[in-house]
Amino acid sequence: MTLRVHSTGPLALLQDKGRYGYQSVGVTPGGPMDEHAFDWANKLLDNDLNATQIEITLGQFSCTFYAATSIALTGADMGAKLNGESIYPWQSYVINSGDKLDMGTAKSGLRSYLAVSGGFKVDTVLGSSATVSRDGLGGDDRKGSPLTANRLIRYSVDVSQLSTSFSEPRSRKQVPSRFIPTYDRHINIGVIPSYQYDDFSVVDRERFFSSIYTVTTNIDRMGYRLSGEVIHCQRNNLISEGIALGAIQIPSDGQPIVLMRDRQTIGGYPKIGCVVHADINRLAQCLPGSTVQFYEKELYSAEAELMIQRQFFTSYCS
Repeated sequence: MTLRVHSTGPLALLQDKGRYGYQSVGVTPGGPMDEHAFDWANKLLDNDLNATQIEITLGQFSCTFYAATSIALTGADMGAKLNGESIYPWQSYVINSGDKLDMGTAKSGLRSYLAVSGGFKVDTVLGSSATVSRDGLGGDDRKGSPLTANRLIRYSVDVSQLSTSFSEPRSRKQVPSRFIPTYDRHINIGVIPSYQYDDFSVVDRERFFSSIYTVTTNIDRMGYRLSGEVIHCQRNNLISEGIALGAIQIPSDGQPIVLMRDRQTIGGYPKIGCVVHADINRLAQCLPGSTVQFYEKELYSAEAELMIQRQFFTSYCS
């Protein structure tokens, strides 16, 4: 059975956890910009953590479901309504055939995630459904196209979720409040010093970590361009090298670019370090005009936090 998309807003993409193992041939992983919200949407439905979802940017998305299922919404609050009645993110809901979901504009944050029980059924490319438009891979057409109006997306019927009474509460599960982030207009971002860190002067390093940068309008799934204090690398003879998620490039204008999920796989700009994994999720929810301040994070501390998070989702949260 299927979901019919009526409107997509600025951007709606099918995403799973990403396409790994192909960066050596120039294929970027892609995947959800806010992995924290993505993981919780699947957990609310007891889905596999890699189950395909729809990532909705800024809102104005609407669709109709044509089979019984459960859905989960996480991420930014977009004033969602189910058959005209308000529903809220970080919860799961029972869906009957014919139910219509409408989203307004994001009230805070930038991206929302819509999951269905069992995940959307999409053919994969190189083992993943993740949509990377720049590479022309993934999505329901396998060519990297964003969702458009009147698209039909398959999912499995789940008769156990059929609501037999109009008085039955539609909300089933909710994420514990301690795991629900607030999408503030100012965030602090941990950075692991790496790459060409030692090629920046002490003065430039101090300027970078003591300054407040503004998120510009020039942001997308490839990277977030920031504006603020100018810094420069003392080395200018770099050879292109592999790019990690969260790498902070410093181009010739001295303004940082944080590389995100759809980043290029190699690059030759100097890099002062990498944003820690958890803070990539928070940055992905920042609207233009938000401000960020970087602070140094020790590598082993960042690794330990990431291991705890992943262990939580694979064991305790199961």
